[in-house]
Amino acid sequence: MRVLIAGGHGKIALELTRLLDERGDQVRSLIRNPDHATEVTDVGASDVVVCDLEAAGEDEVAAAVGTVDAIVFAAGAGPGSGPERKETMDYGGVVKLLAAAERNGSPRFVVISSMGADPDHRGDDTFDVYLRAKGKADAAVRESGLDHLIVKPGMLTDDPPAGTVEAAESVERGEIPRADVAAVIATLLRDPTPARTIEVVGGPTPIEGLAEQLS
Repeated sequence: MRVLIAGGHGKIALELTRLLDERGDQVRSLIRNPDHATEVTDVGASDVVVCDLEAAGEDEVAAAVGTVDAIVFAAGAGPGSGPERKETMDYGGVVKLLAAAERNGSPRFVVISSMGADPDHRGDDTFDVYLRAKGKADAAVRESGLDHLIVKPGMLTDDPPAGTVEAAESVERGEIPRADVAAVIATLLRDPTPARTIEVVGGPTPIEGLAEQLS
């Protein structure tokens, strides 16, 4: 499988790249800072492309994405960014990648969202804008017609992976290691279910075989 990961230098993205490379998939990593290229290739990316999703036009983004079997949006404005970047990156970045997927014929789209994401979320604080932007992005993915997976993790930690989770359409809030989020995505990338949205936190269910558990 050929997989494009946008936001390839992020912690979840780096772990996902390593997992995909280890099982023989090819990862094309989209990064904004060229100084991060070596770190990305060190974990297994076979191809690295520098592209600023916020600044680039749709033609440039489509060229950067290329021909792949799946696109994973693991990017984001990040902590410390203001409300404007939540809109331009967490929502706008997804919209540009969806356009690239349609233009290039990429059939599957995965987005790392957030518990609480809601396009109708109210409020003007930065976190409110973030949840609203994530919700709008999720809605755009669902409306795209692409096979898709929307993963809404709980509070992210840098703890070692447990290898087990609780995942369903709705779960109680909780924590989850970033490495386990990456493992969930790697596992479900090959799941033939055409459309799935899950919340995921730490729990007792082995990630291996999670697709059968969710069916």
